[in-house]
Amino acid sequence: MNGTSSFLQFPAHLGEGRSPRVMIFGVGHGSTYPGKDSGGYALAADAIRAASQGDAPLVEHWDFDLGGPLFDGGPACCVDLGNIETTLHENAENRARIAAKTRDVLAAGAVPILIGGDCSVTIPFLDAFGGGDPIWVVQIDAHIDWRDEIHGERYGYSSPMRRASEMAHVAGMVQVGLRSVGSARPVEVEAAWRYGSHFVTARDVHAQGVEAALRHIPNGARVVITLDCDSLDPAIMPGVAARTPGGLTYMQVIDLIAGIGKRARLAGFDLVELLPPADIDGMSALTAARIVVNTIGAIARQG
Repeated sequence: MNGTSSFLQFPAHLGEGRSPRVMIFGVGHGSTYPGKDSGGYALAADAIRAASQGDAPLVEHWDFDLGGPLFDGGPACCVDLGNIETTLHENAENRARIAAKTRDVLAAGAVPILIGGDCSVTIPFLDAFGGGDPIWVVQIDAHIDWRDEIHGERYGYSSPMRRASEMAHVAGMVQVGLRSVGSARPVEVEAAWRYGSHFVTARDVHAQGVEAALRHIPNGARVVITLDCDSLDPAIMPGVAARTPGGLTYMQVIDLIAGIGKRARLAGFDLVELLPPADIDGMSALTAARIVVNTIGAIARQG
């Protein structure tokens, strides 16, 4: 982890005979477009870890976001595996490594939490859930990410939900936080609608609360959440490449995650598109770290 402490100072493994409930790992590069540099996103995982250090001594304290201590009175059940080695523009190799690490976590019976990278890392992350029970994908994002290809690259940051729709194990999709012009052309919107994706705009959430999204998720479904940091309003998450006003609040995001944890089964989570060079006074990294904490808390409370 390049000298950075682990997330909340979690160990790399638990004691003998103990199996982790959650395994965190970081990713730098996914499938980068020709002529683009994803180096800024490669800093995200360690920036989130660094931002978590203030809470590290407080894990046993009462967390008012969660209504109790992080692990709900149970033993600590989370480990941080560090970062996967990835290389700029080695797209196929990066995808293979991300998918392999995710499958390893799932085979260990744990919930994978991926931090860092741009949205392209979501594609191999979701793909790794194939071979098990079906999953629903909840994307929290300003954009729908349904481009088929850009410059010949079909696995880049504009395409994760399009690729997810082609995965046989993805049973359904809810896309939350959409707003402004976004990156979608009419043809991509129509393709998403034909697939059956449920669009929940930021305006919907502001007007109706997180139930606007939760009502589309079947009770008891296995859910993988992919959270793009630009889903949040730039007033609290400025460290993104596409700042767009009108985004979700921190409370809306954590209430959505908690609501999914109560209604369904959180099977995986990724947090992507944090761009530390665009951050202001570490505000975005701190918000991202708190969202990861809330996700761990929701998983710990699933029983």
